[in-house]
Amino acid sequence: MPAPSNSVSVFAPASIGNVSVGFDVLGLAVKPIDGTLLGDVVTVSATDGESNLTVVGQFANKLPANKEDNIVWSCLQLFNQALQASNQAVANVALTLDKKMPVGSGLGSSACSVVAALAALNDFYAKYHDFSFDKKTILKMTGEMEAQISGSLHYDNVAPCYLGGLQLMVPDEDIISRALPLFDDCYYVMAYPGIEVSTKAAREVLPTSYSRADLIAYGQNLATFVDACHRQDKAQAFSVLHDVVAEPYRKGLLPKFQQAHDYLIAQGALGVGISGSGPTLFCISDSEQHAKQFALWLQDNYLQTEQGFVHVCKASDDGVAQL
Repeated sequence: MPAPSNSVSVFAPASIGNVSVGFDVLGLAVKPIDGTLLGDVVTVSATDGESNLTVVGQFANKLPANKEDNIVWSCLQLFNQALQASNQAVANVALTLDKKMPVGSGLGSSACSVVAALAALNDFYAKYHDFSFDKKTILKMTGEMEAQISGSLHYDNVAPCYLGGLQLMVPDEDIISRALPLFDDCYYVMAYPGIEVSTKAAREVLPTSYSRADLIAYGQNLATFVDACHRQDKAQAFSVLHDVVAEPYRKGLLPKFQQAHDYLIAQGALGVGISGSGPTLFCISDSEQHAKQFALWLQDNYLQTEQGFVHVCKASDDGVAQL
């Protein structure tokens, strides 16, 4: 369906939060190699009436019917507050969320909606009202919205979704994240089994404290992975792709995960892990042929409902993009 005149449509891609080795501090944006839009689309259009929100798409029925409870509507309120604080006039707009992402999938579903909404609003004002916020301001807004949803501030989905690539979150409010060099020949097989795992439930199963041995292992693995990315040492990077923080406790929430993990590693996968809070599994290969074989196996052995899907992906270098 063509977009209305005086409108902007923006797509925000799925992401792998944590990437196993970097709990809450690593995230990777991904896109299917077949061109499928794995993510959400938000369209912002001028309207003569009051601002409004329409939700369409495959997973629209999973969202609240009341617009005030929808995060895209909350994004509009936040954006309008920022406009007023900047002494800018607030326009009435019609928002349309095309919800292509399953809720509670571990693919950064809420991040997709938040990033697409705020980026679309910013692009709309840039195009039709000669005003826009800089990237850092929009990124901070996405973090604020994610904190509102999950109860804690973490950028590991919104940063890669917005900026693209592999992002490392840094403890500096003026920087927020740094892009890490990618391994361009790698494929990421994303398998969503079709069941929902809430981020809240996935966080509640985690221990409140960790042993010194786990702390050392986490720091060593993450530091080695970051170093290997910069040196483009693929073997070293994926040899330490182990999750000592979340996977040991969350895998019990994911039927068939351990079986799939063990099979894929035995078949030569460079790494297998839980995407974000799950239940999506990600598998890494530097062979497109092997990645497609892994995808077929996961299709037959990991999916549990008709809502499930498997995509062979590459890293999404661009992140959010106008359509």
